Amino acid sequence: MILESVIVRVLEQQKHRLSMQDSGLKRELIPATQSLSSHALIISGIRRCGKSTLLLQMMQGINDESALYLNFEYPQLYEFSLSDFTRLDNVIAQKGIKTLFFDELQLVEGWEMYVRQKLDEGFQVIITGSNAALLSKELGSRLTGRHITQELFPFSYSEFITFKMLTPSAESLRTYMLTGGFPEFVKSGDEEQLATLFNDVLIRDIVTRYGIKDIKSLQRLACYLFSNIGNRITATKLKQPLSIGATSTILSWFSHLELSYLVSFLPMYSHSTKAQLINPRKVYAIDLGLVNIISNTMTEDMGRKLENLIFLHLRRKHSELYYFDKKGECDFVAMKDGVVTKLVQVCYELTPDNLKRELNGLLQAMQFFNQRKATIVTFANADIIEENGFEIDVIPAYKYLMNNL
Repeated sequence: MILESVIVRVLEQQKHRLSMQDSGLKRELIPATQSLSSHALIISGIRRCGKSTLLLQMMQGINDESALYLNFEYPQLYEFSLSDFTRLDNVIAQKGIKTLFFDELQLVEGWEMYVRQKLDEGFQVIITGSNAALLSKELGSRLTGRHITQELFPFSYSEFITFKMLTPSAESLRTYMLTGGFPEFVKSGDEEQLATLFNDVLIRDIVTRYGIKDIKSLQRLACYLFSNIGNRITATKLKQPLSIGATSTILSWFSHLELSYLVSFLPMYSHSTKAQLINPRKVYAIDLGLVNIISNTMTEDMGRKLENLIFLHLRRKHSELYYFDKKGECDFVAMKDGVVTKLVQVCYELTPDNLKRELNGLLQAMQFFNQRKATIVTFANADIIEENGFEIDVIPAYKYLMNNL
């Protein structure tokens, strides 16, 4: 049980800390507040990508006295349980609160019941969390559909150059590929912050939450994935080199790593859902700055890193993403409601030696999906290629990344 006096003290401490915080860069994500009278807004994303700052920006737009902010990942609230919401309600009533901002609320088991109750009572509820389970279909049933979900990522390229006061160019893109987009690291350049973040996600979001005992093997797996961005991955082939006993364990850890936002797994397109599950998936990391710190590869594979960057750009806007491989590979197929909207190939530099291969994979996908236009994203090449009625726009990445899709 958490005493009411403790809740009050924590609220005051967190409110003071928030008031001292820089309101930061205005993010490209525009929170969907239009339905807050009847729906909870849930913003999910990896640790330290700027969720608390986004909440601060939202709070600045309303009456300070009518809003309550509470971060549940606070030492004095570690034992907070469903019954403690009764004491929180007393504080809310005393202060005349109308809007509730909850950070990491998913740490409290059964929190959905409380949120549904507050919505019924006419409160506006905004929630942030560092686990993608907040976006799950199961959550939708527990909240009876009364929620809007959005995702926040580390700084995009356009946010990065705005923050650093740079211009779109190959030079600023190279800087972004080295730095990544975690706001605090962009400010400080302190690599220890990224190493600490990586370990925090593994220990606090995965090991502690899921009761994992073999921490070293989990760390080896995460480092392996970060060292193999853009490559095809199967759990079966990783079991022996990583000395992990069962394929089912690796698959389970894949899920935990993806839910924590550290990595994403891209399936190969197929009409068959079963085939999508069986075929190798390509792995991508949440941030290139983190890759540069964690990866143990000795070579600087800028092509894979550029591919990872374009994946993140597409992932911000598209929930249906695949790679395509029949007689040739196309890196990204973006779909909406089962209909193809974009075909994108990534190649760091187009040369006479690789042009045929890159075109072949993309043209195969264009023919398969009956698409007349597609894109090849490069580091610096620009061109328009027309072949057999198909048009392919070759565009430098720094220009492509400035598109709002």
